[in-house]
Amino acid sequence: MHVAKFWKRSGKVVQCYLCSRKCQITEGKTGFCRVRQNIGGKLFSLNYGRLTAINIDPIQKKPFFHFAPGSNTFSISTVGCNFMCKFCCNAELSQLWKEVEGEEWTPAQVVKSAKEAGCSGLCYTYVEPTMFFEFAADCAALANKAGLYNCWVTNGYTSPEAIKAISRHLDAAVVDFKASGNPKAYAQLSSVTDVQPIYDALLAYKKNKIFIEVTNLLIPQYGESLADMRKLCRWIVDNLGPDTPLHIIRFFPSYKLQLPSPDLKLLESAYEIAYNEGLRFVYLGNIAGHKYESTYCPGCGRLLIERYGIMVKKIDLSKDFRCPACKTKIPIAGTRWIKQ
Repeated sequence: MHVAKFWKRSGKVVQCYLCSRKCQITEGKTGFCRVRQNIGGKLFSLNYGRLTAINIDPIQKKPFFHFAPGSNTFSISTVGCNFMCKFCCNAELSQLWKEVEGEEWTPAQVVKSAKEAGCSGLCYTYVEPTMFFEFAADCAALANKAGLYNCWVTNGYTSPEAIKAISRHLDAAVVDFKASGNPKAYAQLSSVTDVQPIYDALLAYKKNKIFIEVTNLLIPQYGESLADMRKLCRWIVDNLGPDTPLHIIRFFPSYKLQLPSPDLKLLESAYEIAYNEGLRFVYLGNIAGHKYESTYCPGCGRLLIERYGIMVKKIDLSKDFRCPACKTKIPIAGTRWIKQ
């Protein structure tokens, strides 16, 4: 166990404000996530250093397309989540576990292993990384000192206080939307009754100068509204900027939600909406080989970064990350970790 961050005590009750649920936790109980427990009036992280998944991944798998493209990242996770998504593809780690378990690692071991594996950075992923915030923060501090980047894949339910704290070491975040942010879908599918904190978190990431990419999972029967898609795209353009990469992800049946994947035409229509609303870098995910998983110059249409699935096949950019043909500047972050 490890003393947690982001809590305050009132009598024997502890309020956690790591995430936007702000659980009120009585003695001996855990919060919604089941990995933060009130013991003797103090909040403890039960999963500190208890890793359940350790992999070397292409950064595109997360998916980051405009951050350190072509690099490999050392991906880690524990158990626990503050959502209960019926379509979770990692349900064994997020929901189905009964006891906190995992292989014990120290931050120093994680960073050493990442460097030995030839990875350019660390990624906190597979489950909501906020749930192992303390361990991620300790790893991230050491990773920065070792010349590695830090990124995470999040559902966006992290508190502004936690985002500000991690921003000292976090370089990039992918924020995952489900069903274009439709509140009813979140309530029915993820046990989330308020979606506003996700937008607040995005603004906090921007304020703290963390590079942002956004995904949107299109879910049949719940997230097929193109009106919701248009609303989300307008918000991104107005609040995060037109250069924010947006990944429109095709749903596949998983866990409790055994629905067919949406028609490809729906995803292509969503792509056109995003593009017409002003987003300059829009991608379709879970459709290996589709032309819209590659990066094209918004100025002249030239193919600049060719991808197939999660792999980069070719990067055709000048040394200052401009289109070789028309010199349009392409927003790429994490450039120090790119091998051209």
